[in-house]
Amino acid sequence: MLSDNSHLSDQELLLAADGELPAARTGQVASHLAECWTCRVRKGEIEASIGDFVRAYRGDLDSMLPSPAGPRALLKAQLAEMTAERAAVPPDWRTQWLHGSNPRYAGAALFLAVLALLVYLRPTFESPRTFHVVPVSFPEPSLTPGVAAGVNRDQICHSMPPKNRIVPASLQRRVFEEYGISGAEPRAYEVDYLITPALGGADDIRNLWPQSYSSAVWNARVKDALEDRLHDLVCDGRLDLATAQRDISSDWIAAYKKYFETDQPLQ
Repeated sequence: MLSDNSHLSDQELLLAADGELPAARTGQVASHLAECWTCRVRKGEIEASIGDFVRAYRGDLDSMLPSPAGPRALLKAQLAEMTAERAAVPPDWRTQWLHGSNPRYAGAALFLAVLALLVYLRPTFESPRTFHVVPVSFPEPSLTPGVAAGVNRDQICHSMPPKNRIVPASLQRRVFEEYGISGAEPRAYEVDYLITPALGGADDIRNLWPQSYSSAVWNARVKDALEDRLHDLVCDGRLDLATAQRDISSDWIAAYKKYFETDQPLQ
């Protein structure tokens, strides 16, 4: 409706901005806006206010959501590891069923798998989301690149304990939050130093990540064995400290295979 001064009311401008005007009125309002600067400016002000509100709301909500980088990278790593493990197992009737005489069912299975992945990764703006992703073999590089302290070989071999230092509970919680698994069972994980303090690793959250004790073949116990091996090699003078730090932080599984001369964990 027009107000007393022949301008559109704020209510009608708001309905126009939302596209909720009756069909019979939409053309009339559009014609009026084309001729009236006052109403066009007022409509722009209303739309700008709505935009400011939406941005403020999303800004407050986004700060409450966990970073998706950790869970997504961990999920990709877990899928890659499952693929590698299955490739090493001889095909059984299930794989033959999926890839052999039933292509229609194989396509359906693939569709369901993709659908489940899309549902899992779908963002939500309704409430903060807690991810219950089981961390696998590798940390997320953007969250845990590895950080070394300024120590030398003599300090780590004669002045520092060979095992990892205990990570404070408050710092452990921060690591879980960064990786999007704040609701996970802490006893199932070791909040691990990527570069162990026994090799000069720093007490820095960028050097910490949640590694499962038993959910993957290359788990926390396997990495502990590598840390002991590298510490012994460095302190015996058979390996340079910087090389040990670089190998364990860039790809600790490759380092395990290199220094134990095996393709599978020994324990």
